[in-house]
Amino acid sequence: MNFLYATAKWGKFLAIVGFVGVGIMVLIGLFGGSIMGAAMSTAMEADESINNPMLGSMGFLFGFFYLLIAVLYFFPVLYLYKFSTKMQDGLRSKDEMTVESSFENLKSLFKFMGILTVVILGFYALIIVFGVGAFGVASMLK
Repeated sequence: MNFLYATAKWGKFLAIVGFVGVGIMVLIGLFGGSIMGAAMSTAMEADESINNPMLGSMGFLFGFFYLLIAVLYFFPVLYLYKFSTKMQDGLRSKDEMTVESSFENLKSLFKFMGILTVVILGFYALIIVFGVGAFGVASMLK
């Protein structure tokens, strides 16, 4: 029980730090994307040799990427927080149902991370396949 209580305390600390990190990512996504978009527009106006309309949308893509990462990071942090708080409450009150509920959140955390890992590995595989294919096509065109 001591190990579970210590684990729950560290989990709660990491979850709170994670929530702060998610908040910072949201702020960067909202304001960093706007600032980057404005900087790109200013650079395009200042140097007329830069004539790429895609540069103006880089700020939006930057902001969207950060917001997407923040959403993906929020759920594991939430599951960790729920696990930690319920585990602490369950151990203090010696309530078996609360401890069991905390383990459900831990299971959800691992399930989410497992599915996310499989999806990311799938993206890596696609990137490698398309990269090798593009290299092959480019070498045939020479």
